[in-house]
Amino acid sequence: MTSQDQAATERRATYDEIQRLALERGFFFPSAEIYNDSPAGFWDYGPLGFLMKSNFIREWRRRLVNYDDMLEIDGSVILPKAVFEASGHLSSLVDPLIQCTKCGTRIRADKYISEKTGQQVDERLSPEEFQSLIKKFDLRCPKCGGELGKPIKFNMMFRVGVGAEDADAYLRPETAQSIFVDFSRLSKTMRIKLPKGIAQVGRSFRNEISPRQSLIRLRELIQAEIEVFFNPNSKIQEEKVQQVNEVRMNVLSFPHEGEQARQVGFGEAKKLFGGSELITYYFSLLQNFYESVGFKKENTRFRELSPSDRAFYTSSAFDFEVKTTLGWMELVACNYRTDYDLTNHARVSKNDLSVMDGEEKIVPHVVELSLGVDRSLFCLIDSYFVHEKDRDVLRLPVNMAPYLAAVFPLVSKPQFQSMAKSIYQSLKNEEELSVFYDDSGNIGRRYRRMDEIGTPFCITVDPQSLEDSTVTIRNRDSMNQERVPISGIAIRLKDLRRKNSELRS
Repeated sequence: MTSQDQAATERRATYDEIQRLALERGFFFPSAEIYNDSPAGFWDYGPLGFLMKSNFIREWRRRLVNYDDMLEIDGSVILPKAVFEASGHLSSLVDPLIQCTKCGTRIRADKYISEKTGQQVDERLSPEEFQSLIKKFDLRCPKCGGELGKPIKFNMMFRVGVGAEDADAYLRPETAQSIFVDFSRLSKTMRIKLPKGIAQVGRSFRNEISPRQSLIRLRELIQAEIEVFFNPNSKIQEEKVQQVNEVRMNVLSFPHEGEQARQVGFGEAKKLFGGSELITYYFSLLQNFYESVGFKKENTRFRELSPSDRAFYTSSAFDFEVKTTLGWMELVACNYRTDYDLTNHARVSKNDLSVMDGEEKIVPHVVELSLGVDRSLFCLIDSYFVHEKDRDVLRLPVNMAPYLAAVFPLVSKPQFQSMAKSIYQSLKNEEELSVFYDDSGNIGRRYRRMDEIGTPFCITVDPQSLEDSTVTIRNRDSMNQERVPISGIAIRLKDLRRKNSELRS
């Protein structure tokens, strides 16, 4: 089947169909779902989701962290109150909250007013301004129709009492703060020379008022963050610029005129990103990474945020977004944090966090790539889960599929099963070959199950296998089959994986 024929006979899955796949096949599901009163916003990854997440983080390390010779740490998820006083999160990480005076339902004010009026409402409005809008449009509780109370600012931090003293501490709302408070020690022990990226992947916690749409808005989320420390008066090495000089990106500058982004090369992108070669270099690496895991360039863009939409710690900001069936979705917050973080931590901790860059003593500036792992995985499934005439198929790129291959005996007879299990065990011992074994049901249903969860290749032991020690390898997308000697299966799978990777390089 040609790609044109394929496109004509398939349609992309809806959000509800993606949720069904996730729940029924073990990609992700609500945490503690057997209890009716489990709070929203917490999701568990099942075996397939875990494997897919591991693949995604592996590629993040390969394409960003290791590629640029960054350092990676693993910091604590609980930090003392002083950290978040210095960072500004205790005063600024707030959402506007309104509560029904009748039934007690709590909703986020800006989102609710925007949905009901069709007008874009700034989350930074004062409680009085929100109150005025509620009265103007005569808005009532969406559940019971009761009167809405006075809006308040709701802090999204999760407080934790530490020790018998119940000392104030908080679950981190972002992984970045560990990097900033560890910077002084890292700069000495690792003999850091600027510019230098420090990365961390882990869980963050935000007490969202209205978590929704499964992995899209969570209270416990996985972030893969990179903080690049640099001297704003220094230039990036020319060889780094040359590495990404051919990269093209779609950029939607502020003020936005419609939804159409401009596709630009490095030189033009540099102008749009504030004239910084360093920022443009790291944004280019990010673009390359997302293409390598399967997002098509035409469905991605860097959207510049207005001053009112930026995080409180940024002087300029872009969201890296992907187009989905739910609309444009933010995957990465790309922020220029200046020296905000180190300066404030130095002030509150009374420690000097400056470093020497050549002959110059400076407090480094920071550019940040704060990547949402959960959202990225959801959007990958959204991009590749399609319905064909007689099957559902998740066309994930080979490097993102939970299993690279599945091994089947054609029929459930001992001689077929024995050979298939032997092949399965040998492939399990191969480095980075994730494989699955299945001998339940007829072969057609087994193929369909693997198509639905994204397995690119199926290896089948059939009567000819018993005669000449060959098997068939079936391709998920084309459904074509080729015969391969059993002794050459691992080599062939690695070759197919390598060819797919080269296509995305």
